[in-house]
Amino acid sequence: MSRKIDCAACGINPCSTGNSNQSFDGCPMNTAEEVLENASEVYKSELREMAHAAALVEAKGYMRWTRVEDTIEFARAMGYRKLGIACCVGLKREGAILESILRKNGFEVSSAVCKTGGVRKEELGIKDEEKVRPGGFEAMCNPIAQAMLLDSAGSQLNILVGLCVGHDALFTKASKAPVTTLVAKDRVLGHNPVAAIYNHQSYYRKRLYEDHV
Repeated sequence: MSRKIDCAACGINPCSTGNSNQSFDGCPMNTAEEVLENASEVYKSELREMAHAAALVEAKGYMRWTRVEDTIEFARAMGYRKLGIACCVGLKREGAILESILRKNGFEVSSAVCKTGGVRKEELGIKDEEKVRPGGFEAMCNPIAQAMLLDSAGSQLNILVGLCVGHDALFTKASKAPVTTLVAKDRVLGHNPVAAIYNHQSYYRKRLYEDHV
């Protein structure tokens, strides 16, 4: 049975204070108590260590560490030694810099680029006119192979660097190791996708709202 869960509409955040008496109609603290109880049980499993490490990194680095530093410290807190980088072919430079940083910090690092395997887009049923650049060979992004390659290298934590929307979801679904995102691809906004949200009522209003009414 589906239920209404709408935390984005809440203006009081009772979950941050622990005061469920202030919650509103769509608050899961009122409408999905059994789900929250089940989630609490999951934290008693092998995921407890990861949740503990994440909370420690949050407390130590909040408003002080960059996301690169957060990632390094989280891996250290978990005792991970082998890390994987899944990068877009267009962000290989960024991926290479990250790899050098991680190696300098004592990690073993493997990296896999999105076009690995050189598989033609036609294998997905893509027509020539549906390609980014029609008229020639165009390799499909291959996030499932990326995940399998990094798994085969023994990666304990995989880091996404600029995978396309959808490809990142496929990678996360296929990866045996936990996955964290360092770079969310947005070529238009310099890989800063939240800028569209900050400008949703101004510069991007027409593109985000009016064109789709």
